[in-house]
Amino acid sequence: MTLVQTQTRTASADPVHRTVADLMAATGPQVWLDMTVEVALSVMAAARAGHLVVCDEDGLCTALVTRARLTAVRDGAGYTDRIRLRDIADGTGTSASPLAGRT
Repeated sequence: MTLVQTQTRTASADPVHRTVADLMAATGPQVWLDMTVEVALSVMAAARAGHLVVCDEDGLCTALVTRARLTAVRDGAGYTDRIRLRDIADGTGTSASPLAGRT
């Protein structure tokens, strides 16, 4: 028989019910606005993270982008390998574009 450790999750741990402020307070890999979507996905995979904190040229956190969001952009009809995080971030601490509702 194998022993399994379990952890209980509080309601606030549910990512569906988190606010943007909750997500922004979360730690995670920091990347820059000029990084391409493809490179950001690679960084996220290497870090085994579910999101990236996007910083501007001054090092200030400007957005948080999730794996689901980046995947939706990459799989979109208008995707090219030149699309950068600044192209999908609106600067308000969230990521936005025509696909924003699909995150």
